[in-house]
Amino acid sequence: MQPHFTSDFFKFFRQLKRHNNREWFMAHKLEYEHNVRDPFLKLIEEFRPRLHSVSPHFIADPRPHGGSLLRIYRDMRFRPDGDPYQTMAAARFPHEAWKQTPAPGFYLHLEPGGSFLGCGMWRPEPEARNKVREAIVRNPTRWKKILSSKRFRSLCELSGQSAQRMPLGYDPDHPLAEDLKRKDYITVSYFTDDQVCAASFLEQFTKAVAAAAPFMEFLTSALSLPWSSADRPIVKEVLEIESPKIR
Repeated sequence: MQPHFTSDFFKFFRQLKRHNNREWFMAHKLEYEHNVRDPFLKLIEEFRPRLHSVSPHFIADPRPHGGSLLRIYRDMRFRPDGDPYQTMAAARFPHEAWKQTPAPGFYLHLEPGGSFLGCGMWRPEPEARNKVREAIVRNPTRWKKILSSKRFRSLCELSGQSAQRMPLGYDPDHPLAEDLKRKDYITVSYFTDDQVCAASFLEQFTKAVAAAAPFMEFLTSALSLPWSSADRPIVKEVLEIESPKIR
């Protein structure tokens, strides 16, 4: 098995960080496509069936434009004097309902010295956050079992910010107070540059996703969104990614 990424992947971003301007990027655009974009798209394509074995309701879209891979171009509308390019590559694997309602997702971030997988909900809207809190109160045993499982603890760690005070309506002495005070419900799994460039990276990445799956299922169910293959899909249009209609 050949690795998806080589050391040239991180080399490109180290150079881009020193030369973050249009002239340098255009002169090295083919390097970006060959060493960054195309390998990442291949990873996304090969990850898709693995993701669907975890839950068929999450999207892994390998299209070069409008798919899971995020653009390297920064949004300069509100920061015209900033650097025009991202110095990392990332892909999002959202729930199929993400355009209609707040939903959890998977996020793979690859950056020199700072690669990680993020799973869950970062800064969810108050209504969605409250639904998760209510689910924790209703199912404390299940929640604790998920966080204490050996596989979860070996590959994932809870991250994000928390409020200093207990949210209104909840017992300040609740045994899961620290979890109820969370502003974010996310887990993080870290990867070294060597791991990302190894032939086994897709396998390591998939194992981290599988370890976070019970946590993600808890969040998804708390929001009354489908998780398993037996659940009805929210968005039929997601199927058009693989078989677009001819208009």
